[in-house]
Amino acid sequence: MNANGNANDSTSPGSRVSGGAFGVDIGGSGIKGAPVDLTRGDLAQERHKVLTPQPATPDGVADCVAEVVSHFGWTGPVGITFPGVVTDGTVRTAANVDKGWVDTDAASLLSQRLDGVPVTVVNDADAAGIAEVTFGAGRDRKGTVILLTFGTGIGSALFTGGRLVPNTELGHLELHGHDAETRASTKAKEDEDLTWTHWAHRVQKYLAHVEMLFSPELFIIGGGVSRKADKFLHLIEGITAEIVPAELENNAGIVGAAMAASGRGA
Repeated sequence: MNANGNANDSTSPGSRVSGGAFGVDIGGSGIKGAPVDLTRGDLAQERHKVLTPQPATPDGVADCVAEVVSHFGWTGPVGITFPGVVTDGTVRTAANVDKGWVDTDAASLLSQRLDGVPVTVVNDADAAGIAEVTFGAGRDRKGTVILLTFGTGIGSALFTGGRLVPNTELGHLELHGHDAETRASTKAKEDEDLTWTHWAHRVQKYLAHVEMLFSPELFIIGGGVSRKADKFLHLIEGITAEIVPAELENNAGIVGAAMAASGRGA
């Protein structure tokens, strides 16, 4: 499958991809993964997705990750994203999953569940950002670039000179007395049944606040909503930075996770 969701039948389940690795993206509502062709920065097979268990406990999520990986018969290193701060494989925050993740050695837990294969765990937005600055909308941009993933929450990845500043968590900035992601995430749009215009106005206020703090030259809008950029990006006004949708769309996290597993990153 390519970044726009088109099938690629050049490989079969269980086969290895030349120059490839495996990525899993853990989200608040779904867990998805696939082998990745790292020479192209694209999925090598159609991704497999399962629903995130509720509550999203470490054991429950680990079982789902194992289900996704076993679907392909993959037995090599695996990169896995997590929606929170991750340092040296250990989870430090867990805003949109079970609080039992906090201080969990996620890399060890998930490696054990995957029969001992090497596992690399990275913040989900950081993984998406790594993919986008290497293969997507942020490639060859050397100034300050911020990727924002809109979904259950708002994830962020900050790059300067092409290098990642990890675990920024800009979705938790306070905006008008609220945690920003509670007002401007895709989940907030759905929960409050907001029109695209109303939601875009909230996103605009959020981007203006982030721009005031960091003065980026480029905002990359990621997450599932990036597939619908034509519905809202033109409604956002007054932002100096260029604003573009993620080119890898919602597959960026999988690609970035696979890059992390192979030792590649920003």
